[in-house]
Amino acid sequence: MAAYLEFEDKIKKIEEDIIIAKTKADEHAVEILEKKLEKEVEKTFKNLNDYQKLQLARHPDRPYALDYISGLLTDSYEIHGDRHYVDDHAIVCYLGYIGTQKVLVIGEQKGRGTKDKLFRNFGMPSPEGYRKALRAAKMADKFQIPILLLVDTPGAYPGIGAEERNQSEAIAKNLYEFADLTTPTISVVIGEGGSGGALAISVADKLAMMRYSVYAVISPEGCSAILWNDPAKVETAANALKITAENLKDLNLIDDVINEPLIGAHRQKDEAILALKEYFLTSLEELQKLTPAQRSQKKYEKIMNLGSFQEEK
Repeated sequence: MAAYLEFEDKIKKIEEDIIIAKTKADEHAVEILEKKLEKEVEKTFKNLNDYQKLQLARHPDRPYALDYISGLLTDSYEIHGDRHYVDDHAIVCYLGYIGTQKVLVIGEQKGRGTKDKLFRNFGMPSPEGYRKALRAAKMADKFQIPILLLVDTPGAYPGIGAEERNQSEAIAKNLYEFADLTTPTISVVIGEGGSGGALAISVADKLAMMRYSVYAVISPEGCSAILWNDPAKVETAANALKITAENLKDLNLIDDVINEPLIGAHRQKDEAILALKEYFLTSLEELQKLTPAQRSQKKYEKIMNLGSFQEEK
């Protein structure tokens, strides 16, 4: 059963009316209701605030990394373990083909249902997850296999065990090593990009965000607790943090915004997967026209320009 957010109530009512009209075989009513639905979707989704986009990024029906991987890859093979400690299931790594192009896909997987969420640790990787991602990326770099990174995490796991196994070092090493890869790398925030947990697999030749994804140094809940000590300020924090794809594109912190369906990837998963596929293949073709040295130089320049600004006179 589909889950609806509060601002989707009118859409839910129209979709229920369409189902009733279809059971009655009332084609005329279905036609009228579908036109009404189209207008309501446009009205609702073209006027979303930042907090509503955050809700969409966290929507339980939103496609996760494995949904994109199963929709994108053929002849896929999963890579397990960091060869030091254990296989972290919050990070998934798959070799396969997108069309005729051999690709390594690294993604953060949140999980669906209680058992799967626990198995995936709610999409919060531990140090061994980031080390697994780095091991797979270094292998792809050795054979010049392009890498697609799918970011979707509330943040790196903050538990005692993760800290004991040096979570901060694992993230920092990934930032350093991913910046030095010579194979084409494209990172896409597909849902929630939370803090260093997202940043650890975000350093790439191109960084893009799905239309309704978010990317922030801290969650709006954490921000409201620290700044106002008031959980009711979450919406205010979400608007102040500038966490949406459009905001980050305007600030030159990301390269592109991928136009997932207007009604959201949670309602039209196949269209969202196709949009990501087209973006990846187009961007890869662009990157492959450059030499490894040119890609490295452009990546270096992009990283060094992050956060730059010009004061108004």
